[in-house]
Amino acid sequence: MNGQGRFLIVVLVFCSRFLAAPANAQADRIAIPAGTPEDHDLQAISNEQDAAKKLSMYQDFVQKYSANPAAVAYGNWQISQSYQTAGDLNKGLDYGDKALAGAPRNLDILVSQASIAQQAKDNARLINYAVKGGAVCTSIGKQPKPEGISEEDFNRQVAEQKSAAKNSCDFLESAGFNVIATENDAKLRRADIENYSTAFPESKFQDQVSSYAMYTLGPGQLNDQERLFAYGEKTLAANPNSLPALLLLAGTYVDNPKPGSLGKAVTYSQRAIAVAKADEPDADKSRKLSAGVAHSILGYAYIKQDKTVAAIPELKSATALLKGQDDQQYSIVLYRLGFAYAKLSKVSEARDVLSEAVKISGPVQAMSQDLLTKVNAARAKGK
Repeated sequence: MNGQGRFLIVVLVFCSRFLAAPANAQADRIAIPAGTPEDHDLQAISNEQDAAKKLSMYQDFVQKYSANPAAVAYGNWQISQSYQTAGDLNKGLDYGDKALAGAPRNLDILVSQASIAQQAKDNARLINYAVKGGAVCTSIGKQPKPEGISEEDFNRQVAEQKSAAKNSCDFLESAGFNVIATENDAKLRRADIENYSTAFPESKFQDQVSSYAMYTLGPGQLNDQERLFAYGEKTLAANPNSLPALLLLAGTYVDNPKPGSLGKAVTYSQRAIAVAKADEPDADKSRKLSAGVAHSILGYAYIKQDKTVAAIPELKSATALLKGQDDQQYSIVLYRLGFAYAKLSKVSEARDVLSEAVKISGPVQAMSQDLLTKVNAARAKGK
């Protein structure tokens, strides 16, 4: 151990038997008292400069003190790090897991394991370590106040513990989020999101995680509308101004055949427009895009409600916001606007809009061309 001193301490709070801490404990620590045979042997190992010899000495240490859970956990952790340094990541993970068996809530070991898993590109293990660490981090602020201590002293102790754990918790929180962001399998991503959200209920990535969750549950992925609606409502209960939640709910409800869905699509899209505030001077590209998509959904909902006249200004607002910003969303709103004009027998306006839509490659290009053909035919007949 680097800088061993006379007392070996690793991370936060002492757990008397070095086994799984009770639910209200913050974290395990590994403590080996000064002057013990274990302490003397660790001093000798620390002084060894040859990496191979040091690894062998740690392995002997674990065998020698197999009856001491603290010594075994610490020894296995050091062996894990030795294998990581040597590039044998699988063995590093295996010995780290042995260390965690003796100190499952030790943040230093969890961070070490997450780092090795990240290096090994083993996302299944990485999210597992991140989630376990997140549970420890969250528990720090939820521990009950012991008897015999003032509120002020207790709050100060909790603040100190949070400060001591901050770097570890930040690393685990970011590592777990990166797994979600890079996972290609929708079912695995859903499970990762559920576990991560429980472990980090107040994550700084909360909005992004919500976006991934709703995307995962939405069309083209799991297409689980009931879960999507439930998750979206849950997200809005926590953050009423979540643009990703408002837009996805609006976009999903507008195509949902159940009675009342179009009304909800209108409500959510109007809320998204109000939250985006795209007309304010400080509105950035993201806010303008969100507002453009919301106007597009609102206009589409009005068309489906046979309120085509009301749809036109919404769709025109959408084209102004989306042009030059997002070609696919722009092509969609052009098609909708062309359809609305055609429905109102405004053939020239429909032709102009659709002629622009057909120039954009994408999923609605063929639909726009088909509608343009019909509009041109109607125009030729003088209708």
